Amino acid sequence: MIKVLIVDDSLTTREYLKHIIDSNPRLQIAGEAKDGEEALKKAETAKPNVIIMDIQMPGMNGYEATRAIMEKCPVPIIIHSALVAPEQTENIFKSMKVGAVAVSQKPPGLGHPESKQLVEKLLRTVKLMSEVKVVRLLKQKEKIPQTKPDHKKKLLNDAAKPSTGIIAIGASTGGPPVLQTILSNLNNDFTIPIVIVQHIANGFLEGMLDWLSKTTHLTLKIPKTGEPVKNGHVYFAPEDHHIDITPSRVFRIYKIDAHENFKRPISHLFSSVAKICKENATGVLLTGMGNDGAIGLKEMKAHGAITLAQDKESSVVFGMPGEAIKINAATYVLNPTDITSFINKVSREMAS
Repeated sequence: MIKVLIVDDSLTTREYLKHIIDSNPRLQIAGEAKDGEEALKKAETAKPNVIIMDIQMPGMNGYEATRAIMEKCPVPIIIHSALVAPEQTENIFKSMKVGAVAVSQKPPGLGHPESKQLVEKLLRTVKLMSEVKVVRLLKQKEKIPQTKPDHKKKLLNDAAKPSTGIIAIGASTGGPPVLQTILSNLNNDFTIPIVIVQHIANGFLEGMLDWLSKTTHLTLKIPKTGEPVKNGHVYFAPEDHHIDITPSRVFRIYKIDAHENFKRPISHLFSSVAKICKENATGVLLTGMGNDGAIGLKEMKAHGAITLAQDKESSVVFGMPGEAIKINAATYVLNPTDITSFINKVSREMAS
């Protein structure tokens, strides 16, 4: 059984979440808390397998509670939030930075047309996130392991004459903090366009961009069809949309067919970049559940592109990069710090 701790200042919401959790035979209520301080106590005593955490609460809010729990008794935490304006979502992504593993939209009440879909998604997220090992996540936050100096020197020498017109990045579970690490540490003269697909709950993408924009000098955008790819810009695929780059280097954006058996927007992006840019590209596959991106990364590598996969030690979930490594799709396997160094090296070599 998966034991779930519910944290929300609304009694109505707690009762509804209890009803949802009780509806699944694999899940069991470990307890409930109305604020962050009570959540910290229950996390220590009830020892849940996963916590559903509201973000906006009086007293100790969801971010503060997440930070405290990850310091004292780490457990997978799902941030559970109603849709808010992008500028009000900072605490959601700050929570992910200190260890929360996912963000989920609060499902509307019974009878709402989206209720069944969001309830099923929440239950699936709870089951998947309960398996994430977060004990080492705290250690990762304190110190990201570095590539051995000799290996790093060889790696950068091997990439002495790169030619990259576009950098394509895919991420899922645990991705936002890694993207912040990469984007915030790119050189001031960095100009290579970056295109990113981040799996994220609907309604939270603009808030993530608002949060990321506070720590990078680059321009972050959600592009539209027909918009040209510009240097010095970082583009994010809209939620539930595929993103293509045409031969004339403009974007083509279109909604993912709801009836598609396998929705793999990261592999779709990588495949598009492979066909258009061939060896003049770099592909990066970061932490995430599942296998999206692995096949597309291999296609990029087959076309001569440099391909990078995040290493197991620094990944919240090693699913996507692990699958890429299994099929020999990654040229190099690196932690986020070394991925950033590598991308900066590519930029410097292009400029010279």
